[in-house]
Amino acid sequence: MDDFNPCLSCGACCHHFRVSFYWSEADPFLGGTVPVELTEKINNNYICMQGTNQPNPRCITLEGTLGEGVSCKIYDQRPTPCREFPLWLEDGSLNPECNRLRALKGMPPIVLPDHQPNDDPPLIPSVA
Repeated sequence: MDDFNPCLSCGACCHHFRVSFYWSEADPFLGGTVPVELTEKINNNYICMQGTNQPNPRCITLEGTLGEGVSCKIYDQRPTPCREFPLWLEDGSLNPECNRLRALKGMPPIVLPDHQPNDDPPLIPSVA
């Protein structure tokens, strides 16, 4: 179960939200790690990941095919909104927002191993 990571075959969140964050996250002189060339300005305080500020968003850093096999090409440098969107909730259950976003993209829900779709979610240790 430790190897189960539905994010690697999903990408729905990277294909749904405008990923906006404070500009300093892309300023290397202030300790920012997000590559500035992959962002666009929203206003004087906020920037967003390219590709996410449009009607049908898709983050420029999402590699692969939605629902089949995906990864973030800047995973270790991803901005705060991406770091704070949890797959697992504090109680160890699956974040229901994941399946809501998957449904909006026409993808089937995540079904955890040894889990039936109508069962209560199993408790799984959070991934930090």
